[in-house]
Amino acid sequence: MITDSPGPLRAMRLKVVWTAALVISVLFWLTAKPHLPWAFRFPRAWQLPLKQEISSFMKWLAEDASLGLFSFKDLTRGIAWLVDIPLDIATSILSSGFLKGQGSDAVQMLPPLSWIAVIAIVVAMGRYARDWKLASLVGACFGYLAIFGQWDSAMVTLSSIVIAVPFGVAGGLLLGIAAYRYKLFERLITPVLDLMQTVPVFAYLVPILVLFGFNPVAAMVATIVYAMPPMVRITLLAFKQVPQEVVDLGTMVGCSKRQMTWKVLVPSASASLMVGVNQVIMLSLNMVIIASMIGAGGLGFDVLTSLRRLDIGAGIEAGVAIVVLAIALDRLSQAFAVRETDVHQDAKAVGLLERHPYSITCAAIVLLTGLGGLAASWLQSWPEGWSLTTGGFWADVVRYINVNYFDELEAVKTFLLLNVMVPLKRFLISLPWPVVAGLLALAGYSLAGWRLASLCGALTIFIAAVGLWSKAMVTVYLCGIAVIFACLIGIPIGIIASSRDRLWRGVQVFIDTLQTLPSFVYLMPVVMLFRVGDFTAMVAVIAYALAPAIRYTAHGLRHVDPLLIEAGIASGCTRGQLLRKIKLRLALPEILLGINQTIMLALSMLVITALVGTRELGQEVYIALTKADTGRGIVAGLCVAFIAIIADRLITAGAGRMKQRLGLA
Repeated sequence: MITDSPGPLRAMRLKVVWTAALVISVLFWLTAKPHLPWAFRFPRAWQLPLKQEISSFMKWLAEDASLGLFSFKDLTRGIAWLVDIPLDIATSILSSGFLKGQGSDAVQMLPPLSWIAVIAIVVAMGRYARDWKLASLVGACFGYLAIFGQWDSAMVTLSSIVIAVPFGVAGGLLLGIAAYRYKLFERLITPVLDLMQTVPVFAYLVPILVLFGFNPVAAMVATIVYAMPPMVRITLLAFKQVPQEVVDLGTMVGCSKRQMTWKVLVPSASASLMVGVNQVIMLSLNMVIIASMIGAGGLGFDVLTSLRRLDIGAGIEAGVAIVVLAIALDRLSQAFAVRETDVHQDAKAVGLLERHPYSITCAAIVLLTGLGGLAASWLQSWPEGWSLTTGGFWADVVRYINVNYFDELEAVKTFLLLNVMVPLKRFLISLPWPVVAGLLALAGYSLAGWRLASLCGALTIFIAAVGLWSKAMVTVYLCGIAVIFACLIGIPIGIIASSRDRLWRGVQVFIDTLQTLPSFVYLMPVVMLFRVGDFTAMVAVIAYALAPAIRYTAHGLRHVDPLLIEAGIASGCTRGQLLRKIKLRLALPEILLGINQTIMLALSMLVITALVGTRELGQEVYIALTKADTGRGIVAGLCVAFIAIIADRLITAGAGRMKQRLGLA
């Protein structure tokens, strides 16, 4: 029996228990299968009928559920109508123009904003938010969309973003306010937010597809739901960080709860809340490709279509267009987050033009280009003949690699499959689920006590009890091997870049680009180089999940206390000893958190790789989406989320324990 006694005695007892547990586990694995087959394959008769129950509930909800005065179907239709009105207006302004009639009989009564007007508006926003440098950057980003023929699709995507973001921000803000006011609600919503941020994106689409159908509104609802959780968390955190004296002042002057919220807390936390707005924008852009699977158009649909056709050039161009749009919106939202209003300058302005120079200038450009477009079409729409393309270049690059290096690539692929991947896959699938649950529970107890032990054990047993153990082990195998390779590549890069400022700036640009590229873009080149299968999925996951391993390693090493480094130099340490014995040891908690983030990204990417033939939990979610099988999709999504939660809690506890040992906490 292990007690919670501190110090060397507990450590020694844990070593004894771990040794015994590992010996028993190996003996059980080697000898128990003929006698206890249920430990290796969870009996079908014991499985929880969760899939069927959820599917039946969703069917009842969509067809028969009543809320008194109206049915649940009426409620979803009302929500769809509420979202469709502003979405239709935004699409009319930016993309299609205002139409009269339906379908092929529709007649354009008023054109959309011209490309010149949109660029002028974003340039004015950049200048107003910060300076001409930012204005030039966002103007160049939108100019790229026009020059490279991505304007029409980008405006469809932007239409959905400008509507999804206000809904996501408003919903997240209200939920965050409720969590701040009511502690019980905070305790209830926290695990829900944890699940929402770890459940695969595809799993969001399955119930929304059943409730809202296949259309742009369903895609918009999925985007709002997916992008809302960070806003809730940031709102709650921002309110808690408002200085107590500010809250006390509001109480002293007699503020009601509503006044305290909107006149004290929200203005005081506005800078932090804008960070939440930035996160909602980025997640909405991250969702555009996934949402195209249930009816969204725009750049996401272009990427998805290119993937299905294996048109790497078109896919990369559309993917880069999403990145460019993301950069422009990210920089603008960050600038507005830190912008300070010059009250004195506004007070001196007396004329209308002096008070609103940017608005009036933009309105004039909109009017002039709109009227000028009637006579010269290039003022309204970027001429197709002026567009540039890099599609042929990317296709030629992949073709050149395939022609000249096919044998070498195939040799590397075959070697890793036969000697590393397949043996590891077979080993993990052969593990008995009670042994894995027990070892994970023991790991949780060793790091953080009984609460974490119970969580790890219960979530592992749940995965087995719903009949998805084998697919979960394939997920762990693909995720694990991809994370190992990502760390073997990323950690050395982070170590090298951490001590060289110029190199680190270049590496930052590289990893920022990696993290803004849509996940689907990673699939196209690897499919064309390696075809479909586990190896292709692994390469795509490595590329997608590489950035945190680099970033956290460099960040941890760059923030080691300089006094400790000077002490090491004074003691006669060589550069290698400084790195091994001081820097890496002190940076190890930060590196562990980077590995944690690498695992989270790898799991999210694995669901996408179901499109290239992997047979793991991501495939279950994807099949559920194609068949609109809500129960199957939600259960598989929960299993992925539980794997992520187990890894996150164990690594976070390990990093915390390490910080305590190093005296950093």
